[in-house]
Amino acid sequence: MSICSEVNVQLLHDCFDLNLFHGLCKPHPDDILKPPCISSEITEDENISLGSQREEIMDTQSIDIQRISKIGTIFSQASSVNAMLSKESIQKEEILAQVSLELSLENAESKDLKATEQPSITSFERQPFHPLYKGEVNAFCIQLFCIDEQHETRSLDFLNFVFELFPDKDFCIITVPHMVPEFHLIQSFVRIIPFSNCTLDQELYVFHRSGLLKSFRVRAAKSTDVFAIKRLIQTLELNVAILDDLNNYLSARRDPDGTPVQAFVAEVLNQIVGISVIRNEMDIEYIRSHYNIEDFIYFSHYQQEEHGHLYHFSINPIFHHYAKHFMKEILRLAYKSCLYYPIYPQPEEGKFQNPCAHSLTSALHYMVPVRPRRQIVYPLEKLGINAPSKQVSKDQLKYALYHFNRKLSLEPKVSVSCRIVVVGSSNVGISFLETLIFCPHLKFNNLTLISTHGLPGKSESNNLHKRFLINSYCFNEDDYALMSLGSWINVVAGKMIAINRSAKHVVISKGKKVLYDHLILCTGQQYQVPCPTGADIKKLLTTREVSTNYKQRYTGVVPSNLFIISDDEDALAAIKWLKEKVVDSTGNIIVYGNTIDVYTTIESLLSLGISGYRLHLVHPPSNSNITSLNNNAIERAIKKALSRSGVTEHHDSLLAQWNDGDHPDPITCASFTTNTKPFKLQCSAFFNFTKRKVDYETFKAVNDACLVYDGRLVIDTNFHTNDVSIRAAGPLTKFSNIYYANEWTHSNFSSKEIGFQLAATMLNLFDPTLEPIFEPPEDLDRLIPMYKGCKIQGGVLPGKYHYVHIFKPGIPARLDVQESQPNYGMAITTGDAIKGTYFRIHVNQYSIIETITCFSKKPIPVSNYICLFGHHERLLNNLCSRWREGLISNLYSCFKEPWALAIYQDRFNDLKKELRQILVSAQEEDTPSMQELVRQIVEASKKERSEEDVKHAYIIFRLERGGRQKEAKQEKGGGLRAELGVGSVMCEKLLIVLVEERDDKAG
Repeated sequence: MSICSEVNVQLLHDCFDLNLFHGLCKPHPDDILKPPCISSEITEDENISLGSQREEIMDTQSIDIQRISKIGTIFSQASSVNAMLSKESIQKEEILAQVSLELSLENAESKDLKATEQPSITSFERQPFHPLYKGEVNAFCIQLFCIDEQHETRSLDFLNFVFELFPDKDFCIITVPHMVPEFHLIQSFVRIIPFSNCTLDQELYVFHRSGLLKSFRVRAAKSTDVFAIKRLIQTLELNVAILDDLNNYLSARRDPDGTPVQAFVAEVLNQIVGISVIRNEMDIEYIRSHYNIEDFIYFSHYQQEEHGHLYHFSINPIFHHYAKHFMKEILRLAYKSCLYYPIYPQPEEGKFQNPCAHSLTSALHYMVPVRPRRQIVYPLEKLGINAPSKQVSKDQLKYALYHFNRKLSLEPKVSVSCRIVVVGSSNVGISFLETLIFCPHLKFNNLTLISTHGLPGKSESNNLHKRFLINSYCFNEDDYALMSLGSWINVVAGKMIAINRSAKHVVISKGKKVLYDHLILCTGQQYQVPCPTGADIKKLLTTREVSTNYKQRYTGVVPSNLFIISDDEDALAAIKWLKEKVVDSTGNIIVYGNTIDVYTTIESLLSLGISGYRLHLVHPPSNSNITSLNNNAIERAIKKALSRSGVTEHHDSLLAQWNDGDHPDPITCASFTTNTKPFKLQCSAFFNFTKRKVDYETFKAVNDACLVYDGRLVIDTNFHTNDVSIRAAGPLTKFSNIYYANEWTHSNFSSKEIGFQLAATMLNLFDPTLEPIFEPPEDLDRLIPMYKGCKIQGGVLPGKYHYVHIFKPGIPARLDVQESQPNYGMAITTGDAIKGTYFRIHVNQYSIIETITCFSKKPIPVSNYICLFGHHERLLNNLCSRWREGLISNLYSCFKEPWALAIYQDRFNDLKKELRQILVSAQEEDTPSMQELVRQIVEASKKERSEEDVKHAYIIFRLERGGRQKEAKQEKGGGLRAELGVGSVMCEKLLIVLVEERDDKAG
C-alpha cells in the first residue's frame, strides 16, 4: 500500500458532494456552509427528492438535468449528513469513542419541475451553491494497493497502522477507475455521490478512522435513549414519525391499531449511531399475491410472525459498512426471518407524501428488489362467492417492494461502477433499465437516463392526455410505481446533440456533457414537422403535379399552434393550450396523417369537449396498401362513428401551404392538393401524425460521430454499432446489409422484449455468475435473431370504442392477403364491430393462437387476453371444435368463464414447463417414457380402439404419473397446480395437449 498526505481537495469539491464529511476539511470559523440569502428555490447540490432522488438543476433554458442519487449508498434518503469530528477528541482509542458522532442532518426538500409551457420541466437560472471550507485538509489518500487474493479479506487491517501514521487526519480516501471491479477493501468505504457535471474519470471512496471501532452493538431501544435518538434524527424529514413510533414501542409495544412494534438502536461505546423501527407485516397475503417473493423464500416454510415490515432505518454514515450487520441483528433480536420495505411513487407536486409514513432507509443497498406479479382481471360479477378475498384483490396505492432475509444476509452483492448511459426513455430503454435494476445480486452505481422530459410515469393512467397516442401496453403508471426507477438511476432531462467517441461523452443542450463507458441509444422514432409542398392551389394543381418537397426536412419557422405529439408530456402541453385558446372558440382543428394515432387523437379532442364539426381529419396519400387498422369491419365502424360525431374526412390530400405561403406562425389556414380539386381549411390548431422518422438532432449526433447510418443506425445481431462502446436498439436501428434482411428491423418486434435481450447481452459483461457466451465468427454470423413476444397496440377510438390488437411479430401484410394463403389456418369471429361486440382470433395451421383483435364499447381486460397468445387452442377449452359446433357465440363471455382464469395466472407457463419436464424425465430401462404413454392414449382414441385398450393405457399412464408427482412436489414449482386451482384431470389433459402440440410443430 502506498499512501500520500497531499490531497487535491478543491478538485474533489468540484466533482463530488462532500458535504457529508465537511468537505474533508477541519471545521473553521470562517466556513461558509449555507447560501448567503435564504431562498425558497432549490439549488442543484442541495436538492434531494423522494427515494433519495436527487435533482441537480443546471443553469440552462432548454434543458434541466435531474440527478437522482441512488438509494442505499451512504446516508438516509432525503438527508444530507455532516459528520463533524473534533481533533481533540481523537487522541486515544478510548477518547476516540467519545468523538462527536452527531449527525447534522440538513434536509433539502425536493421540488417538482414545472413550467408554463411544459408542466414537468422548469428551468432554474440561479447557480448552484457550493459550501466553502477554510479549514485544513483532514484527509490522506491511498495511491496504490495490492494484496494477494488469498489474503484480501484482511485488507482492512492495513488501515489500523495507516491511521497511526496520520494522527491529525480523520479521513482516508481512495479513487478507483469506473471499470475496475469492486474489491474487498473499498467495501468498507463510503462511496461519494458525484455531481452531474463531474468530469473526473474515477469513483471516490471515503473511510473515517472511527469506522475501525469494533464495539458496534445492536440492542432494543430504551426510554433513556430518546434524547440521543432525537439528536441523531433531528433534521430528518420524518423525524416526528420516527419518534412517534418509538414512543409507541416504549409505551405499549404496539401501534394504536394493535400491530406489534419493535425498535432497535445501534451504539458504539455507549453512543447511539443508528435507529430502526419495524412492525409485524400484516399484509403478507397481499404481498405474496402481488410480488414474486417466492423467488427468494419458500413461503410455506415461514410463519406469519416471521415477516417484518421495515419502517425506519437510519445510521451514521461513518458506520455505514455496519448497516448489513445492523439488519442481521434486527432479524435475530426480533425473531424475524424476512423484512419488507416499500417505496411509494413520488407525487406530481414533488412533496414527500407517504400514506404509511415510512422514513427513507440507507440500507436499501443490502435489500433486493422484488418483481411484481401480473394480476388477473377477475370477472367478479360471474365469480360471486368464488371471487378472491378482498385482502388479495383490494385496490391500493402501488409501490416498489424490497426484501431482506437471513439467507440474503450471507450473500454478497456485486457493485458495478461502470457508467452506463441510456439515451431515450422509450419502451426499449425502460425495459433495459428494468432488467438491470432487478438483478438481485448486482447493484449498478452509475445508471444514467438522458430523456427530453425525464422519467415517464408521473401522471395518472386515466388522464385524457394518455389517450392521444396508441398504447403499446409495455408499461403504464402502475408499472413505473412498481419499479421505482428513480431510486437507482440518474436522470438527465435534455436532448442529445452530439457524441464524442474519443472522449466518451454525450453532449446535450447548452453544451453540457455526460460521460459514459457504455452508451445505449434507443431514442426510437418520432413524428416530425411536416414540410408543405409549396404548391399554389390557385393554379388548381393536383397532387401528381406537385414536387416531392414534402419528403424533405422542414427548416422554416415552426408554428406555435402546430402540435407534434410524441409522448405524454407533448399531449399534456397540447391539452393545456387547447383549453386556453381553442375549446371555447369556433376555429377548426386539423388532424393530418395516416397512422392509427389520428383516430385516438380525434377521440381525445372530442372528449375534451370540442365539437366534431370543427374537426377535420386529413389523410395524405399513402405509399402502402395496408391501412393503419388493417381490418375492414373495424374501419367501417370507425367511419360511421366519425360521421355521427360530425368529423369531416379528407382522403389523399397532400399539405401544400400554410397561410397561403405567408409567415406560418401562427397557422390560420392550410391548403391541400388532391387528385382532383385542391381545397383550403381555416385552422386554429394543426396536429401532425405523418410517418415517424428519426429525429434530426439524433441523426446529426450519430452521423457526426461517424457511426454507420443507412436510413437508420446500423447494428449487428448483438446490438453493436461500429463502436464497441456504443450499442443501439429499437426503431432507431436497422440490421447491417450483410444479413440481407432489410425488411426486418426491431420495429417488427416487441420493444419490451428487445430491451430485455439488450440487457441480457450487457449482463454478460458484469455478472460473474453467467457463463461466457460463445460468439460465432463474423463470417458465420449471418442470421438475425427472431423474437417471439407478441406486439400490442390499443386505445380508445372514435365512438368510445375500446380497441386492442395482439399479434405475432412479422412483416405487415393486408388481412385479406393473409387469409388467402393456404397455410393461414382459421379465424374465429364473434360479434358486430358497429355494436361494439367484435372479437376475432386467428389460429394458425399449428393450432396456435397467433392474433387477437378486440373492438368493444366496454373496457377490455388486455392483460388477460395477452395470456392467450401463443397457446394451443386445445388449452382454451377446445376452442376450435366448440366454435365449429356452434357452442361459442360470444368470445368475451367465453373467456370470462372460470376455466380461463388458470391460463391468466402468471405462473401458468411454469406449470407447462413442469409438465414438459415430466414428459421428458428419465425412465428405467425397458420402460416407456411418459411422452410415449400419452401418445399411446391419443393414438388409441384416434384409431377407435376398444374401450378396454384405452383404459389399460390410461391406467399405466396414471400410475407412472403418480410416481413422478411425488418428486415434483419437492421442487419449487410443485405447488403450482394447487395455486392455479388445476386438478389432476386438467393436468392430464395438459399433458395430452403438450404432446399433440409438439407433434403438430414437428409435422
